Amino acid sequence: MIIHLYHGSNTKIQSIDLTKGLIDKDFGKGFYLTDIYSQAQDMALRKTRIEGVGSPSITSYIFDNKVFDDKNFRIKIFSDTPSAEWAKFINQNRNASKTGYHHNYDIVVGPVADDGVAFQLERYNEGVISMRTLIKELTYKKLNKQYFFGTEKAINTLQRI
Repeated sequence: MIIHLYHGSNTKIQSIDLTKGLIDKDFGKGFYLTDIYSQAQDMALRKTRIEGVGSPSITSYIFDNKVFDDKNFRIKIFSDTPSAEWAKFINQNRNASKTGYHHNYDIVVGPVADDGVAFQLERYNEGVISMRTLIKELTYKKLNKQYFFGTEKAINTLQRI
């Protein structure tokens, strides 16, 4: 099935450059998209505000999710609701610059962590809150989903429209 994915930024994406991805993000260093247009709009506004340059822009792609059945790809798909596995994965990725952690997935799909994720992960890592509380605190309050593309092979499955 073909699905539409959107990337919100402060500039239109002409070509995807994985070297521009930032480390310590939810699913690691890569290219992030969503299948929710309004979520991409929010990200474009946020990125423009934070960077202080450019203007909000949405770049659209189509993706054939038959790739999810292709054994040549390493894919991780989390449920739509946060779980302990999801929270641990985010914790590992959010601390990658300190620990050197790097997963080997081409594509990861799952919920977006709440904006206060760094604070909550710190509380969990210090033993102040339990995993159960961490999951509750990381649950975003709006419907959301993110698609991570972390390799050139994965990027090649996207078609810009």
